[in-house]
Amino acid sequence: MAERILVVGPKDCLAMVDDLAPKGFEIVKALHNSPEQKAALPGAHYFVGFVQQYVSEQLYKDAPHLKLVQMLSAGYDKADLKAARKSKVPLCNNGGANSVAVSEHALLLMLAVSRRLITQHSNVTAGRWHGNSPPTVHEVRNKVLGIIGLGTIGKKVARLALAFGMQVHYYDIARLKEEEEDTLGVRFRLLPEILRGSDILSLHVPLNDSTHHMIGAPELAVMKKSAIIVNTSRGPVIDEKALTEALSAGRLFGAGLDVFDEEPTPPDNPLLKLDNVVLTAHLAGPTFESNITRLRNGFDNVQRVARGEAALWVVPELT
Repeated sequence: MAERILVVGPKDCLAMVDDLAPKGFEIVKALHNSPEQKAALPGAHYFVGFVQQYVSEQLYKDAPHLKLVQMLSAGYDKADLKAARKSKVPLCNNGGANSVAVSEHALLLMLAVSRRLITQHSNVTAGRWHGNSPPTVHEVRNKVLGIIGLGTIGKKVARLALAFGMQVHYYDIARLKEEEEDTLGVRFRLLPEILRGSDILSLHVPLNDSTHHMIGAPELAVMKKSAIIVNTSRGPVIDEKALTEALSAGRLFGAGLDVFDEEPTPPDNPLLKLDNVVLTAHLAGPTFESNITRLRNGFDNVQRVARGEAALWVVPELT
């Protein structure tokens, strides 16, 4: 009897499954929290999809035959890692499948904030060809980009920034060797140096106890008044209230945010009323191309485990 792969996700993701699913398995596709998902869990051997929120003690009771939980997301902050560790079932993320999409989006936000793109667009559509007065805009060439978190995405952001002529400094608890820094073209700085010296600050860290509100009022206070902050990681990495106050008071030039404390962000969030922000709805990662790569990596990992090999991309806390 064929082993069962249960794939859970939105319609656009499930529509790609048939073209990529490996042969020799029973494939069950299900929408989130659907009757099909619940019915398929007891016989599932591989749980694939945007499933981090289901990782709990209850999951392993409902699906006692699991050999792999393969997330299509990069983040796993909603997963119960204690339950995952106890189960001894590998819990894996997407292997950097969305790293190109997120790194491009980070550059998009840097450029859009630097050029006040939303203001310029609004002026043109409202019939104000030059607006009431031309907005102050900036180039990114020769600016110092400070990257916090130089993982797969952070490295790709660095390469793109270097192509734009930026200087790239980084802070990460896993520091590169000097020859690796030379090859990539980046330089290590301590966190206080990153905060004080960056013209643009880009965050690429996972959300955990050590990164929750790592950028708060004290950190924002030492940044340049002309600085831009970009967050495509997780909303609570920044103290959103402190950021809103700094932006409202003009203590920062602007911010580009793809993530928020609460998602969807409520309509009364004061960030929505600011004209020095560019906001997107946690959509840096999902692209047509990245969704294919997510599934490709996921099904490759399924086949590895089915062959008796060790799973790739197990989340670091469980290795």
